[in-house]
Amino acid sequence: MASPVRPRRRELARDWMRAVYPTAYVALSPAEIERFLLELVDVLADAVQAEPFTAEPVAVVGERLVRAHFTGPETLRRTVDVLGRALLFTPELRDVPELAEKVVTILGAVSASYASAMRLDAFDRQEEVKWALMAAKQRVERVLRVSEARFREVFGTSGFGIAITDLSGVCVEVNEALGEMLGIPHGELTGRRLIELFHPSDAEVLSAAYRAAGVGRVDRFREQRRLVRGDGEPVWVRLAVSLLRDADGRPAYHVTMAEDVTELHLLQKNLDFQLLHDSLTGLSNRQHFVTRLEAMHGRSRTGITLYHLDLDAFSVVNNGLGHVVGDQLLREVARRLEGVVAQEKALVARIGGDEFAIVVDGSPTTPKVPDMVERINDALAEPLECGAALSASIGVVDRPPADWDVDELLRAANATLHRAKANGKRQWLPYDRYEDTRSRTRLARAARMPGALAGGELEVEYLPVLELVSGKGLGQVARLRWDESGHDECVELAEANGLSLALGQWALREAAEAAAGWSAGTLHVELSPMQSRDEDLVGTVKRILDETGLPGTGLRIFLDTRSMLADGGDNAQVLRDNGIAVGLARFNGGQAELSLLGELSVDAMVLAPSVVRRLAEQRESLPHKAIGQMVAAIREAGVAVFVPDVPTAELADWWRNVGVDGAFGGFTGPAVPGYEL
Repeated sequence: MASPVRPRRRELARDWMRAVYPTAYVALSPAEIERFLLELVDVLADAVQAEPFTAEPVAVVGERLVRAHFTGPETLRRTVDVLGRALLFTPELRDVPELAEKVVTILGAVSASYASAMRLDAFDRQEEVKWALMAAKQRVERVLRVSEARFREVFGTSGFGIAITDLSGVCVEVNEALGEMLGIPHGELTGRRLIELFHPSDAEVLSAAYRAAGVGRVDRFREQRRLVRGDGEPVWVRLAVSLLRDADGRPAYHVTMAEDVTELHLLQKNLDFQLLHDSLTGLSNRQHFVTRLEAMHGRSRTGITLYHLDLDAFSVVNNGLGHVVGDQLLREVARRLEGVVAQEKALVARIGGDEFAIVVDGSPTTPKVPDMVERINDALAEPLECGAALSASIGVVDRPPADWDVDELLRAANATLHRAKANGKRQWLPYDRYEDTRSRTRLARAARMPGALAGGELEVEYLPVLELVSGKGLGQVARLRWDESGHDECVELAEANGLSLALGQWALREAAEAAAGWSAGTLHVELSPMQSRDEDLVGTVKRILDETGLPGTGLRIFLDTRSMLADGGDNAQVLRDNGIAVGLARFNGGQAELSLLGELSVDAMVLAPSVVRRLAEQRESLPHKAIGQMVAAIREAGVAVFVPDVPTAELADWWRNVGVDGAFGGFTGPAVPGYEL
């Protein structure tokens, strides 16, 4: 069984801890402090009970308290208060003879030893401070000596020019590097005013900056300015100027450091030029041209004219005579275009590979647009040494609305250029708001077409193909539909945005899946120009037939006639060899196309919709016999003739009388989706 004495001493140690814990910071937890004080309680209690009695053992209590940093202003008072009550009234010590006298003696010994230890601790701290101050003084003196040596070393050997000047600007000390930078012995610079060494154009600005530093408004500043060498040549330098203050904090000197950046400055100017100019021709590049165009458009009072040029057949020169000659030609074109507008307030730029732009701020003497276009092409038409000469297609935006931004202006010029190029070489067109709006709407629709295909907005519809003599159905022709856009427009949009191949393959698969489940006769499919010349066309068709289960005999493919004329008829022959009926679509009836019928293995052709409309409009004036002869000649070659987009039964009868084999169009009713067949 545990002795009751120990719990009472632990309780006294806990009370002591609670009393002194708030009086001083000790890096111990409350539990650790309690264990520490419990050891001292044991010393005190044992001393009270010891016989013969002596207070010497308790002297260690005060010393240990000080060593443990219980040195707060209230620590000793609270210690005496807690120990006095506890030692007098602890049951363990109640029977000790002369207890009160012994407790007073012990508390006095604790206080005396505590005071003595505090005094010695203060002496130790003072000694530490004294030695620390002495060491710090020695370090400062050593650092000052080292700093002075370092300063002298840096000042004398630095690659930067350094000048120390007083507040009036007179050089007190100058290093060799600054003298070498200026081509003047540095000893001759001492005593001169530093501002005399600056370029006259920069002197006033720098004087103001030095004055501001001299009165303490700024402690330092940086500038990139010019000094003047002894031979009068300018030197671009990067300056770093600092203010030195005296011991009382008053401004005393300026320290000026100068770095020679002449080469860097020249390089920067060269880079700036390269960033804003075409490296081949030296003309403004697109970035610079856009900035200048915006400024000229905003400031012009009479209105500007923008010419967007594209060189005709430049690739012929580039690929035929080589890129070196092509580059020479571009440089010569740039020189000639600048010559055309040399007398005008104008800017010429190269904004693409073989694309140039000219903006002219009009004046009463500025040539009219047709005259300027003629001057441009006349200038380009003169042959070079290599024998090559060029012309240009040009889109012109003359005096655009003031509220147009530069992006709209460039877009309008580019769109006009593309419309001009569609008319042939050496063509030009002025901006036409109506045509631009129509073209822009069409192109915007073409741009959205891939998303519409992915979103399931496009569908395949079907029209019956009828034999006109008997009225018998010959099958169904697949037609694309996207909202209000019919088949021909869908094909044109797909050709414009590069979706033609993917769209054609999707439509062929959709139609084959539908045809595999009907008994409506042969599936007729017209391919786009891009799909007709696809090198993998035969593989694609065979794969679709295998996957959908449609037999090859149930499909007739019409290849685009223009593609067959350009690329040959390999696809037609291979398809025919694989048991698939092949025809020609968009047949115009020209001599080359007629000869193509004898070269290719085709058994049918579909007239071009434009030809059908034209012949239908002229059916009263065009000799009926002439059309019939053409149709008869084609049929004699073993090729059936079909007519698309026939709107009425009346026109269908007219075509029957001409002698065509079959037709499809609105005369049979509207196109229907596959699930209605």
